[in-house]
Amino acid sequence: MPIIKSAKKRVKTAQKAAIRNSKTKRALKSAVKSFQAAISGGKDSKKAQSKAQSAIDKAAKKGVIHKNKAARKKAQLARAAKAAAGTKKPAAKKPAAKKAAAKKPAAKKPAAKKTTK
Repeated sequence: MPIIKSAKKRVKTAQKAAIRNSKTKRALKSAVKSFQAAISGGKDSKKAQSKAQSAIDKAAKKGVIHKNKAARKKAQLARAAKAAAGTKKPAAKKPAAKKAAAKKPAAKKPAAKKTTK
C-alpha cells in the first residue's frame, strides 16, 4: 500500500479507470457476440452490426482499444455481414435491358474568345 498521498490517489483513480474500461470492453464483446449470433441465426444482422460498430467506436474514442484495431474490427464485421448476406439469398438476375441503338455525339463547346486591350 502506498504511503505518499498522491500515490494513494493514483491507486484510487486507476481502480476507477479499470472498472470503467472493463465495462466498455464487456459491452464491446457482448455487442460483437450478438452480431455473430444474428449472422449464424439467419436474423437481420443490420441492427446488430450497427450496435457492434457503435460499441467499437465508443471503445476507440475512450482509448480502450487502438483506433487501428477498431478499424480492423469494423472491417471484419462488414466482411462477415457481406458474406452472410451472400450465402443467405442469391440475388435474382434481371434480364438485360436493350441498349440504345446510337448515341448522339457529345456537343463541343465553342472555343473561348481571347480579349485584347
